[in-house]
Amino acid sequence: MKYTSLLTATLIGATLFTTSCIDDFADINTNPSTVSKGELSYLFAQGVHDFEPADYTFWFYNGKYYAQFIQAFVPTGGNTELYNRMDQTGGQGSQNYSVLKIAREMDKVMNDLGPEEAAKYQYVRTLLDPLIVYLGMFDTDGYGDMPFSEACMAPYTNPMLLTPKYDTVQEMYTNWLDMLNNTIDILTTTPAVAQTFPGSQDMVYAGDIAKWAKLANSLKLKIAVRLLSQDKAKAIAIAEEVAKSPAGVLSGTDDDFIFNKGITDYHFNPGNTVSFGAPKKEVADFLIKNEDPRVRFFYTKNHFNSKVVQAFYDAGKDVPAYIEANVNSEMENGKKVFKSWKGAGEPWVRYYGIPADIGAANQTAKYGDYFDENRYKLVGASAEKTFTPYSIFQQENCHGNVTYTVPVVPDGPVIQDKENHAWYGFYMTSGEVYLYLAEFKLLGANLPSSAQDYFSKGVEYSVKSYDRWAGLNQIPYYGTTYGYDPNEVSIELKDGEIETMLANPDYQLTGSREEQLEKVYIQEYIHFMYQPSDQFVAVRRSGIPKVSSTLIPWQLLGPNTEVPRRLEIGIPSKTDKMYEIKIASLKSQNFTGGTSLEPSILNRERVWQDAGAPNYGEGPNY
Repeated sequence: MKYTSLLTATLIGATLFTTSCIDDFADINTNPSTVSKGELSYLFAQGVHDFEPADYTFWFYNGKYYAQFIQAFVPTGGNTELYNRMDQTGGQGSQNYSVLKIAREMDKVMNDLGPEEAAKYQYVRTLLDPLIVYLGMFDTDGYGDMPFSEACMAPYTNPMLLTPKYDTVQEMYTNWLDMLNNTIDILTTTPAVAQTFPGSQDMVYAGDIAKWAKLANSLKLKIAVRLLSQDKAKAIAIAEEVAKSPAGVLSGTDDDFIFNKGITDYHFNPGNTVSFGAPKKEVADFLIKNEDPRVRFFYTKNHFNSKVVQAFYDAGKDVPAYIEANVNSEMENGKKVFKSWKGAGEPWVRYYGIPADIGAANQTAKYGDYFDENRYKLVGASAEKTFTPYSIFQQENCHGNVTYTVPVVPDGPVIQDKENHAWYGFYMTSGEVYLYLAEFKLLGANLPSSAQDYFSKGVEYSVKSYDRWAGLNQIPYYGTTYGYDPNEVSIELKDGEIETMLANPDYQLTGSREEQLEKVYIQEYIHFMYQPSDQFVAVRRSGIPKVSSTLIPWQLLGPNTEVPRRLEIGIPSKTDKMYEIKIASLKSQNFTGGTSLEPSILNRERVWQDAGAPNYGEGPNY
């Protein structure tokens, strides 16, 4: 956690509309008495705009660590003995303050207006609370306790409160549940006075209060699952409250918390790129085996379209064996000719993961088809080209200013998709909600539907949400084949695919309670593929994937006690005004501060919500 971010957020006054780089803190000493008060609906819009749980530094640092620690992705150079190490961190631990400071200013403005006038703005103020709670969970998932109840209060206190206390995660969960309940009460009760809430200022739901109420109610489930290792009875009670609430829950793609902040908001600066590597082989294989359309939205197609395969044949080079296994070919006049794809065909045959074994890249005899680049190079008249045989992280899910180059044979045409697209963020969707409900039903919650019903809807909603998201972000091959390979097939969701997927035994809640829970947790793991902090939490609290599983197995790359369960927290400088408070917080959580810590320390020293949870690969212990 970057402690400088805390002091920055504490000092920020009413200058709320800066659009400078996140590290430009020139406005932090603004005297609030010299700044004009903001219009409340504009302040609300600014709060939504400043909601950011997925910035570039998060994807570049924390998100990549999470995805590789929990074996969702593997570096394209293969895993090494350093697979469980981290370097710098970023994009998490203080994101909450970006919206909290706006809420503090709104509270001040409303207080100055007086109760009668302030009553007109109940909606715009309470709608920031779900965003604050979401970011609070995001920040505490990796770092634990943080200032909250006294944070961002400096401009509104005399003397200025520059040393806020650290709230415990337990205290914050209680506080956040109260905030969400208050939001639900306000949004499901007819207001005493007409509300000033222009829908044009609402980038999320365009003024649809019912959807905001569903989001607030659904977020209670996000807290509840994090409570399971500490207070299972309370967690189940929260789930039952959610099911009974008149607010309802997110139920379908129209309700999803997916939105864009502007037609030229591409999310990253030009030139910024991120990648988690390639999917772990067993993860991609599971999705392909079950004809799960999400494989097409999670990962890129490999470079081996049918024309590239033919070019390898023409050059007398072997196609990687796992690709060749999906090709129908014949010999014609002494030449090997591509005829068609086997099995499910395009686009399914274009998705492959890579082995996660430590040192696999050096085992050429066994894994050369994945890691020996000489095997997938072709030389043309004017250039040598390398064709990636496996799929990789789909970075157009993260930002909208990416140029995609279609793989073509050496000396072939240059075909590129250079169009920038406004980026849509993927934050909380109906699939997540219904998978939580399936989990709670299996854990004994009194809920109105069956676990299978919740589970099937959860998976269906997840697929539909990812399909919608892929279309909004216009990832490569969505709705187009680019006209190069006659055997190419576009990747958008097709009629009947969800039904086919759900008919597979791996997508049916059969077997013992433990086997059914494993299937739910595997689907949570899959659903969170592009929400790496949530995916990390799901694996950490459930112990799924599990060692020796027949679904997606956890691979023992080393002792499971040597994979981090939290992130590093640096030791503050003794000149820091917060020094004593920060040191006390580390001690109260039994954390070792510092960087380059041994992974075993980061596994053993757990955040509060993780205490008592199973270790990686052990399966649930609820």
